[in-house]
Formats: sequence, structure tokens, C-alpha cells
Amino acid sequence: MKYRVERTDTADSFIRKIVLFIAESFGNDVALEKLDYLEKSIMNLGDNPYVGVEPRYNVLKRQGYLVLILEKDLVFYKVDDDKKVVTVYAVVDQRQEYLSIIRGL
Repeated sequence: MKYRVERTDTADSFIRKIVLFIAESFGNDVALEKLDYLEKSIMNLGDNPYVGVEPRYNVLKRQGYLVLILEKDLVFYKVDDDKKVVTVYAVVDQRQEYLSIIRGL
């Protein structure tokens, strides 16, 4: 059964920051390609919500997060099997120290 995919305002904000940075650095065409890639990858979670892996930090594992690894980005999300919902909480560059970012959610 297909899951509904929801994104928090925080996740949308992180996606905007990534796309704006790419637009400033590499141009609008590259930024639009990145946005399309992120959108499609996130929406695919509706068909396969357990494609992600457990995070390496125990504190995030205990909170039930899964991580979808996309090239240089990490998508942090949770799956609610009862409601058939995947909620995306954050999208961060994996080169960042993301633990403090996720703890703040």
C-alpha cells in the first residue's frame, strides 16, 4: 500500500537553502535539476518507505528516524505504518554536523 509523504516546514526550509546555494554557485539550471532530484527521491518514499537506513547516532535511532542517502544529502524521516504516512523532518548536506540540527527538531 502506498504511503502519503509529508514534509515539515523545517524540511522545506532546508531544501530551499540547498537549492538557493546551488543556484548561486552553479546557476539556475543546475539548481532546478537538484530540486527535481530531491523532490522525486522524497516522493518515492511513498512507494518504498523503508528504503532508508538507520542513522549512525543512537539518539536518532531511538527516536525512530530513518535516513535516505542521496548523493551529498541526507533525508531524515519517520514512518507511521498505522496512518500510512512518511514524514520528512530534515534534508541536510551530509558534510555538515547534522546531529545538532536534528536534535533541534
